[in-house]
Order: sequence, then structure tokens, then C-alpha cells
Amino acid sequence: MGPAWLWLLGAEILASVHCQPFSAHGEKSLEELSMPSHQRLEPGPAYHKVTPTITSFALHLYKQLATKTPGNILFSPVSLSSTLALLSLGAHGDTRTQILQGLGFNLTETPEADIHRGFQSLLSTLDLPSPKLELKVGHSLFLDKQLKPQRQFLDKTRELYGALAFSTNFTAWEATGRLISDLVKKQTYGRVVDCLPDFSHDTLVVLTNYLFFKAKWKHPFDRYQTRKQDGFSTNERPMPRIPMMQQREMHRFLYDHEAACTVLQIEYSGNALLLLVLPDPGKMRQVEAALQPEVLRRWGQLFLPSLLDLHLPRFSVSGTYNLEEVLPHLGLSNLFNTEADLSGIMGQLNKTISLVSHRAVVEMNEKGTEAAAASGLVASQPLSLNMTAAPHAHFNRPFLLLLWEVTTQSLLFLGKVVNPAAG
Repeated sequence: MGPAWLWLLGAEILASVHCQPFSAHGEKSLEELSMPSHQRLEPGPAYHKVTPTITSFALHLYKQLATKTPGNILFSPVSLSSTLALLSLGAHGDTRTQILQGLGFNLTETPEADIHRGFQSLLSTLDLPSPKLELKVGHSLFLDKQLKPQRQFLDKTRELYGALAFSTNFTAWEATGRLISDLVKKQTYGRVVDCLPDFSHDTLVVLTNYLFFKAKWKHPFDRYQTRKQDGFSTNERPMPRIPMMQQREMHRFLYDHEAACTVLQIEYSGNALLLLVLPDPGKMRQVEAALQPEVLRRWGQLFLPSLLDLHLPRFSVSGTYNLEEVLPHLGLSNLFNTEADLSGIMGQLNKTISLVSHRAVVEMNEKGTEAAAASGLVASQPLSLNMTAAPHAHFNRPFLLLLWEVTTQSLLFLGKVVNPAAG
């Protein structure tokens, strides 16, 4: 038999995304979302031990992808980090340490058991039903029927990550590939299809992950106000005319002179918020270089409510990556060679990872429903609004998006929109 491969798939979907003005008594700000756990006075749930690290990992991974990807970027930090953390349960020795440290954890400050309990708390909280926010996350293991997986590994992955294990036949790799693809398609309501790269009869284990998110605007865009416009362009070439949604609403907003960008924070009707970052013309690289957790905290301190004329493209973008060339730059090097010790999965040493494949999809449009929850603004001083001269936020050039789940303070999606019509 040839070399045995362990293959990881992350399939994420962010569908029908809509926003609402800043509201909600008691909801957390961006400053709180990006605050390191040791700076929070309350002990908090176990997920607070992992969410700041997930954010830092996401920013590091984004910068690696930005150096290699000229177009749209989109991935799910929660999905990818939880999948790698789950894999560490089957690793031993230096391989296990390297995975967790590559994710950004200091094992002296945060013991391994706390890390896994943190992910357990995060995933179970994200999976709680909500009437205003549809959010599903899950992991599945497909193991070749010839294997005798370690019972301890299967028990831990199910208890901590909710992972379901299936016995399958990779000798019939085409049929097995269709089975796995159909599962991902079903869990993402048909939004992620044909997401599997080729694998062969030498494959022994496939670890999949899916994340589905759907939310609505509390105050939707009026689709009759959407107009096709010129102007969405890069430094290289103009793009075709695109549908530009428009509205005038109260939003939390700032201009960062140091980073040379406009930052807009918009909330969903459920416990989620969207951060849109619009660099000044020609300043995308400067903004990307400035992306740090402390910058997110500084923005959280500077936001002010403002009546805003918002122009936002209706877009559909996706990201598909084979990360085996990127992750070694983040410290996960021997995961992809014969030094990897994944004997905790099957009790055998000669198993390596050939592919880490990750796919994410996002669609943003005007659709939405009017929620029954009350919303309002809280300010430290009265606001003076000029109803005839509202500032503009015209997203007619490449911009960044960061989507947070508020309860867990976790970064669900991070991306860059360069071509809104890429699909």
C-alpha cells in the first residue's frame, strides 16, 4: 500500500447577509470583542480562553493569503482553527505542540485541556438555536473501514467537538467522494457543492467541517433604490457595472487617519455584527499591514453613531484554498511530512496530511425582515445631526469584511472583496 493520507476539508457558507443599525442594550462593542481575555475582569465562559487567539490566528493567516491571492479572500477563522485543534487530539509529541502553538496558543499560559474545553464551549454556544440568527457548525470524520481507530480519540472528538465518525470505503473513492460532498451540500443548504479536491484509494481519513450562517437586516435596503453603477475598481482595471445598494441610516462609524481607512460597524438582528473596512484609494496594503488585535480595540474606542449615506455593492464572493503551503509559514511545518505523529488517531505512526482544503462563500443582498426586538442608541452626550449633509460611505473599491458572533466574541468570517461579481 502507498502512503496513507489524512485530508482536512473546511466548507463554510455565509448566506443572505443583511445588516441593521447599531442597537441593543447590553450588547458588546468591537472593543470588547477584540479584548484579550486577561484584560476582562469577569472570569467569563470557557470560550474566552480561545476566541482572542482565534482572532490573532485569523489576522496572521489573512496576511499570508494576501501575499499570494490578488483577488477576493474569504475564510472562516472559527472553522479552520477548530478543525486543526480537533486534529491535535490525534497527534502526539512535537506534532501536537506544533499544531496548538501554530494556532497561536501559549501552552504555558493556557493548558491544552483549557484549549479544548474552550473550543467545546465555543462550538456548543454557536450551535444554540436562535430565532433571529441561523448558525450551524459541525465536524465529521470519515475513516476507512480497514482502520481500527483509537476509541479514546473518537470519544474525545465527539465530546469536545461534536464530531461524528463514519466508517467508509476509500477503495471506492469516487463513490465515497460523492457521499462526503453530498453531506457538505446538505449541511450548507446547497450553497457549497463539489468542494472536494481529488483524493485516491490511498486515503484513509477525511476530516470535514462546515459552518453555515444566515442573518437578516432589521432595516433592509430598499431593492428599488439599488442601481447599477460604475466605479468599483482596483488599481489594475475597472470592473463591470455592479448593483449598488443604498440607504441612509444610523451606523457606528469612524475614519482612522493613521491606518488611512473608513471603518463601519453594522449589527444584525441576532447576536452578530459586521465590520466593513474601506481603505483610502491605493492604501489597501497599508491597511492590511496595520491589521492587529490592538487596532481592532482602538477602533472599538473611537466609534461614534452617525447618520450615514451608505452605498454598498450587492455581491457574491467565495474563497477556496489548499493551505498546506500557507500553514507552514504559521509554524505548522512537520504536519505535512513524515515527521508528523498522528498515532493518536489510529495507533500507527506513518500517517501524514496531504491536503488542507478550505472553502467559504458569502452573498450579500437587500433581503431582510423587520424584527420585533427594540433597538436604540446610547451616547455619552447628545448628538447633533445634520439631516441634509450626512457623511458618505461609498464602498466602490476593494474593502475588508470581518463578521463577529457577539455572544462568544468570535470571528466567524474574514475576507476581502476585490471583485463583487466573482461569485
